[in-house]
Amino acid sequence: MTKHQKRLSVPKSWPVERKTEVFTVKAGAGPHGEEGVPLVVLLRDVLGYVDSKKEARYALSEDSILVNGESINDEQRPIGIFDILAFPGREESYRIFPDEGGRLALTEIDEESAGSRLGKIEGKQQVPGGDTQLSLHDGTNVIVDAESEYVANDSIVIDNEDKSIVAHFPYEEGALVTAIRGNHGGKIGEVETIDVTPGSGPNTVAVSTDDGEFETIEEYVVVIDENFTSDDSSSEDESGETASDGGDDE
Repeated sequence: MTKHQKRLSVPKSWPVERKTEVFTVKAGAGPHGEEGVPLVVLLRDVLGYVDSKKEARYALSEDSILVNGESINDEQRPIGIFDILAFPGREESYRIFPDEGGRLALTEIDEESAGSRLGKIEGKQQVPGGDTQLSLHDGTNVIVDAESEYVANDSIVIDNEDKSIVAHFPYEEGALVTAIRGNHGGKIGEVETIDVTPGSGPNTVAVSTDDGEFETIEEYVVVIDENFTSDDSSSEDESGETASDGGDDE
């Protein structure tokens, strides 16, 4: 398996420029599947806090960077939608959230908001002992009581410290959602209708926004709350650029 990643073939959600260099860093094994962007890309190309993988490794060795409340020691660890990236020494915290266009961006949040993260329920199954396991969009599994009301496509908020569920947002008509992929990635609105498609085809959802209405497949939307609409994006650096012309893998 190749250790290199060509910029032209990275997922559309990655916040990298595709024509400045041939290669970029390849994501390591971890959450979010192929959609996960390597941590070093965010540190170097978006925030400009490091200039190389070597500098990123040093910063990680100092426990100066937290992902979802935990110290990370792999600069290629995949980072994806709704992850929380915190810099305790700088007193800065960011949520990974799609911009209008679907590219992953960094939204600055306060310390309280950084204490938990959102997860979309993609699966639900019973496990030995009678409890129920919820499978989230990033590969995380959460055990809940068998009688719990959680169902697929709902969203939950997980405390980063004790991993408990602190909020639950049902997927239903009237719910506030954001599109995380597709032509409407990054748009936020309320669910107008949910159309259940007979057979194996994907269900579709109509979403009403301030600028009109759009329709997409159910898989592409995530239920959020009003806190996601009030934060200012901080994906730009001081020069106003969303990504620098960082090198490939050094």
